[in-house]
Amino acid sequence: MTDIQHSENLLVVIAVEEYSRRQGIVAHETLKLFLKFGVTEAIRNCYETLHTQDIYECVSFAEDILKRKNI
Repeated sequence: MTDIQHSENLLVVIAVEEYSRRQGIVAHETLKLFLKFGVTEAIRNCYETLHTQDIYECVSFAEDILKRKNI
């Protein structure tokens, strides 16, 4: 695993944890949701921008994806 892949994974973990906290659901359910609807891949694809933002922006990004999927 490269340093970038490691950093992308950490950003996904942080987003999962914060989304879980906001929604009041357990992290493994959030991870399933993120995987099912491509949120984890979207976070990785947008890592270059998202890692420069506040973590709340990353979670808002995830929420926006899920809203567009009507979740």
